[in-house]
Amino acid sequence: MDLFEYMRQENNKKDSPLASRLRPTTLDEVVGQQHIIGKEKLLYRAIQADKLSSIIFYGPPGTGKTTLAKVIANTTSAKFTSINATAAGKKDMEAVVEEAKNHMGMYGAKTILFIDEIHRFNKGQQDFLLPFVEDGTIILIGATTENPYFEVNGALLSRSIIFELKPLSQDDIKTLLMRALTDKEKGLGAYEAVIEDDALSFLSDMANGDARAALTAIELGVLTTEPSEDGKIHITLDVASECIQRRVVKYDKSGDNHYDTVSAFIKSMRGSDPNAAIYYLARMLYAGEDIKFIARRIMICAAEDVGNADPQALQVAVAAAQAVERIGMPESQIILAEAVNYVATAPKSNASYLSIASAMEAVKNTTTSPIPTHLQDAHYKSAGKLGHGVGYAYAHDYKNHYVAQQYLPDDLVGTVFYEPTEMGYEKQIKEHLERIRREAE
Repeated sequence: MDLFEYMRQENNKKDSPLASRLRPTTLDEVVGQQHIIGKEKLLYRAIQADKLSSIIFYGPPGTGKTTLAKVIANTTSAKFTSINATAAGKKDMEAVVEEAKNHMGMYGAKTILFIDEIHRFNKGQQDFLLPFVEDGTIILIGATTENPYFEVNGALLSRSIIFELKPLSQDDIKTLLMRALTDKEKGLGAYEAVIEDDALSFLSDMANGDARAALTAIELGVLTTEPSEDGKIHITLDVASECIQRRVVKYDKSGDNHYDTVSAFIKSMRGSDPNAAIYYLARMLYAGEDIKFIARRIMICAAEDVGNADPQALQVAVAAAQAVERIGMPESQIILAEAVNYVATAPKSNASYLSIASAMEAVKNTTTSPIPTHLQDAHYKSAGKLGHGVGYAYAHDYKNHYVAQQYLPDDLVGTVFYEPTEMGYEKQIKEHLERIRREAE
């Protein structure tokens, strides 16, 4: 490291955001995540013994993935290097691998490569690392906010241990905030700031487990608040609320939180819990989810999970989808709420879904059987000569507008695809079919 690089790093330490300056350098300074770094846990023992294998840290933003990587960097005897997948390319990785090989050859020591946001690497980039992880040239530490089982190659996963980081508790956030206010070397201790209990509780709650969000808010509050007559900066509830005006929502439209929230939303409607369904609707709306996407999910649920138990549900869902396209936000949240409440409280039946799924399987797995001759079209010129339509019984000529005759192909006669349930309107459908069939006997 030359003098200019050293000075750059020293200046960065002073000018970097509070969350970066306060980043722990030892395991004992880490707050939270005791389920993986408690003193009897595997990761704690591996770091202390400097016996790490390749690992992947998975969890929401602000939970300490990069922090743990930095702690490892400060405790390991291996060469530590890091890259960010959002900016690094194959040349960067080639350079790291070449340096790791040289370091292994000269000193017999391994290299730990920390890749932040590893899910940003495509399959080819991840595959490039595989042989060097395999032969031990590189110990990989990956960090991702996305589910690694979806975003990281299976081959890398099989050679790594997955550690899932959880959102920090409110008490964890309070500990970090108080550390920030009292630490005179790396924190804000020199400002003589004090925080009121209700403001501390407010920030720790609104941060939603994200340490970075909480520290950013307290730093903004301290730096923008004038000292009082006693010479101290007072962080009141009003100051705190101005610094973090919106709750930090763990929601990425292309990531796990998106899919998890949508899944919970659908399952809540299907499970007839309007309170949960409305809550997840609110989470999606608050995070800026596309209202047309939400409307499509409601329509699907109305068809798949309500079906003919209440045919009106699909009409409500379709009307809501059309309305939100014409009106937009914020009024569309009312329209979506109406549709969600209707679908969630409607009687449920998946008989229509099961019927088409079963029929599709039958088409896929059986030969294409001839349509019964009496059902074939008799209108074109040569149809009569072929006997098409002969023997067809016109349903409206019979009692209840029903006549018993073969409609399915010969090899599917007797197959039942649609079985109406006892739920809602579908019970009436079932009773109607049973009655007209019985009276036709």
